[in-house]
Amino acid sequence: MRTTLHFHKRTATVGAALAAVLALALALTACNGDDTASGSTQTGPTAAADKAGGTGGADQGAGTSTGGSTQGADTSTGDTSGGKVDLCRYGVLDATAADNTTDKTDGVVTVTFKNVADSDCRISGFPGVDLKTSLGDTFSVDRNGEQAVPQILKEGETAAFNITFPVNNSGGSGVRLTDMVVTPPNEVEPFTLTWPAGTLAVTDGEDGAKKIEVSPVGKVSDSPAG
Repeated sequence: MRTTLHFHKRTATVGAALAAVLALALALTACNGDDTASGSTQTGPTAAADKAGGTGGADQGAGTSTGGSTQGADTSTGDTSGGKVDLCRYGVLDATAADNTTDKTDGVVTVTFKNVADSDCRISGFPGVDLKTSLGDTFSVDRNGEQAVPQILKEGETAAFNITFPVNNSGGSGVRLTDMVVTPPNEVEPFTLTWPAGTLAVTDGEDGAKKIEVSPVGKVSDSPAG
């Protein structure tokens, strides 16, 4: 806004001049107020970074598997190789699942990752695990709080993790699982595996009730598994 002051008489009083200056200050303030109230949005680098995930970057996106897991795969590798060995990605791994339950109280399903590439890869952390029921529902499995240890897998070597769950001893009722969506640590591409064990017990939510948990991935072989 341009504001011009006109003095027609050299005999203008000091009081009139002060009034003109005050009017100019109020006019400039009003102009600034109009700019502030224009409803404009932030378009600088900070706004762009927020839309791109901020400082979290790809790691935050990798924390969620395509199965809808809220827990997600672990993105903190704890790696000590200095990045010289590539991560164990979906494309270099083969995944299998087996029921290793040995008693009537605690069930165990073991998921194994095998390095099928012709070079080493590194793996560390918790996988993302979503379980699907026969009714079409999907729920995520919580981590058990154990410490993850970085591992280097050579060609043919394997690493695994366990899903522990309460065995259903009801004799009939229970939650029947069909599939599990498993995302390796630091990865976003999941494997879909058939649930190999029995049904899950239906609990009433009482405190202390056993729940389903997943362990971090750990190396299970020191030589090629063949």
